[in-house]
Amino acid sequence: MSLSVSLKTAASGLQAAQASLRAISDNIANVNTPGYVRKAVDQTPLVVDGVGMGVRVDGVKRITDEYLQTASFTAASDASRYAVLSQYLDNAQSLFGDPSGDGYFFSRIDDIYAAFATAADDPSSTLLRTQALSNIDDFLAEADRINGQLAELSDTIETRVLADVSRANDLLAQINQLNAEIGRAKLVNADASGAENIQSQLLDELSTLMNVRVTRREEGGVIVRSTEGVLLAGDGAAKLAYNRSDSTPGYISALAPGGTVAQPIQIASGEIRGLMDLRDRELPQLSDQLGEFLTRTIQQINAAHNASTAFPAPASLTGRNTGLDLPTAVSGFTGATTLAVVDANGVLVQRVDIDFDAGTMSANGGPATAFTPATFLAQLNAQFGGQATATFSGGALSLSATSPNGLAIDEGDSKKAGRGFSHFFGLNDLIRETSYTNYDTGLSLTDAHGFTAGDQITLRLSSPDGLPIRDVTVTVPAGAQMSDLINALNNTATGVGLYGAFSLDSEGALTFQGSAPANAQLSVVTDNTKRGAGGPSISQLFGLGAIERSSRASRFEVAAAIDADPTRMAFGKLDLTVAATAPTIRPGDGRGALALSQAGDTTVRFQAAGSLGQVTMTASRYASEFGGSIGRNAAAAETRKEGSAAVMAEATARRQSVEGVNLDEELVNMTTYQQAFNASARMIQAAKDLFDVLVNMV
Repeated sequence: MSLSVSLKTAASGLQAAQASLRAISDNIANVNTPGYVRKAVDQTPLVVDGVGMGVRVDGVKRITDEYLQTASFTAASDASRYAVLSQYLDNAQSLFGDPSGDGYFFSRIDDIYAAFATAADDPSSTLLRTQALSNIDDFLAEADRINGQLAELSDTIETRVLADVSRANDLLAQINQLNAEIGRAKLVNADASGAENIQSQLLDELSTLMNVRVTRREEGGVIVRSTEGVLLAGDGAAKLAYNRSDSTPGYISALAPGGTVAQPIQIASGEIRGLMDLRDRELPQLSDQLGEFLTRTIQQINAAHNASTAFPAPASLTGRNTGLDLPTAVSGFTGATTLAVVDANGVLVQRVDIDFDAGTMSANGGPATAFTPATFLAQLNAQFGGQATATFSGGALSLSATSPNGLAIDEGDSKKAGRGFSHFFGLNDLIRETSYTNYDTGLSLTDAHGFTAGDQITLRLSSPDGLPIRDVTVTVPAGAQMSDLINALNNTATGVGLYGAFSLDSEGALTFQGSAPANAQLSVVTDNTKRGAGGPSISQLFGLGAIERSSRASRFEVAAAIDADPTRMAFGKLDLTVAATAPTIRPGDGRGALALSQAGDTTVRFQAAGSLGQVTMTASRYASEFGGSIGRNAAAAETRKEGSAAVMAEATARRQSVEGVNLDEELVNMTTYQQAFNASARMIQAAKDLFDVLVNMV
């Protein structure tokens, strides 16, 4: 071997040792720097014609493990998702108050029942009546407050989603930009570890926002894709967008580099997923369940109030807007009911018995007269004999007695959609609804749907994670029956038939059930339908869509006439067994108040809402179940948060064991390369000495 070859071999070893020592020095200097990944010099033997000619430095590489890095990304995404779920579900739970405190929301309904029970002992007391009304007002106001703050919480979450998506776009742009810098450094075998460390930190932050797939580029840097493979960064950066409306689930779309059409992408975990779960599922379900609880609880209070009467009897009874025409509203009733006109002393003036099973009416025990749904109003006015008048307008039935008389009702065993005659029409409701809250319409498949033919409703079918599957626009058919409308909704070409089906149950509730494997969820994009002139839309009457159902809890108020005059509360009962000249209603009768106090113990059907499916139970029992489910959901989210945080900590620790700097290991490496440096230096010195000897010999 020539002296020049020896010098070159030694010089290459010297340079390799120097490069390694610089890398070790950087490792030691950054032992506590967050995000720093230890590096090492990549060396290969230099061989010429089968003869070793030293060592070649191929560059500086970071010591990483792709499997552990991927595991860390996945764990970080899950931890962020459940952390935000836990945070906001805990906030939502706090809105209902402390279960052990006096202000707990669900204990307020017990205060109402207790106030009625107290008033039953002294029904003439205006103070006790006022206290009962005050408890109802407090209960409704608290429900409205909770529902309003849930809506505000949803708005806050939506703002945070927009901020997270904006940050994700910034991160993707920076990751993509660093690819160019890393690629240039790799091309000339320069140290690109600084840029790679920055890029790794950006990827770590991105993984907390959304789950991504990361692969290495041969020329240096990374390729970032969505779960389904949409390019997000690497050869250009995609632009993410949050697509949402007030009535439809939100989803993320990506406009690929150089693309013209954004496409929806699946976000399975990360903070963005957790926030969208809250906005589109958790909070709406909580509002829906709150609305269902109020609807059924108030339904039972109103049922007791409609089956009772005040003294003196009110001169008029005005019903709620049923959303139906009178013939449709009257059809389907079973059993019998009695409408009574009484004088100022409660003595019976006129009595009308209605037998829905037989389809007849009779006045004062006289001969029965047949009626049909179409002739019901005319026949009722005829039977009143001028002592009272019945009118129907805007979906509401109203009764007015001829002055100075009043009206009282005995519900009997009349029934439609689980409600008596007076209750179904809301003639004597204690608590009024400002819009539709009870979606048990009482309609059957053979009833007229009443919607204007040609009107349209647009429905969106989405996957359980919010990604849109298809929008369908359904046109109200010319066929007049409910069966025709449901067939149009379930049409496989222009309806939802490919993804699920609508059905009408025995109480007239219209529900949608997605079919496997898509298990599609339904939302309402637009609804331009109307039932009759100025009537409700399909979504309003049947409670379709998140907006319609989640705002129910804010639609109740005490009847204005009763709120202004507590003596109009129906604390007595109509007694039709007394003699003809005896009062049928009396002051001091507390049987109606007692029935109101027991309203929470009457079983009623609750529709599926929130975390509870369709159940039949008392309102008091449902309150307990509902309150417990809120706590369980918050506790479950906290458990998932702690579990995912533990997994992330373990994944991070294992990744750090590979990527982190170990001072003992670096000390060994430093000693090794110092010795290698010294050996190369001695070889150079030996070559120099030999060269000097040869020169001196000449």
